[in-house]
Amino acid sequence: MGKPQRRFGKEFEAEAVRLVETSGRTQREVAEDLGIGLSTLGRRLDKRRERDLETPPPERQEDMATDLKRMRRENEIVRQEREIPKKPATFFAKEESR
Repeated sequence: MGKPQRRFGKEFEAEAVRLVETSGRTQREVAEDLGIGLSTLGRRLDKRRERDLETPPPERQEDMATDLKRMRRENEIVRQEREIPKKPATFFAKEESR
């Protein structure tokens, strides 16, 4: 028979993820020290990263809002630049048909 499956609390999982992110040690080292599997720790890290992408911390939300404004301005400039070559072509097409 296999080993009985151990259950870890949310606090334990959060602490394991924090250790990987802040201690400078590898995932393998942290997993061995805590007595959990490397794949288990990897899944917890993946879950944390997905959650952070969905709802970033407040300080990152401001950065993202600034980036979004900048990208929208750049996008508008690109749209305008793309339209410039079309205008003369339309003008000359009308001239030739007369």
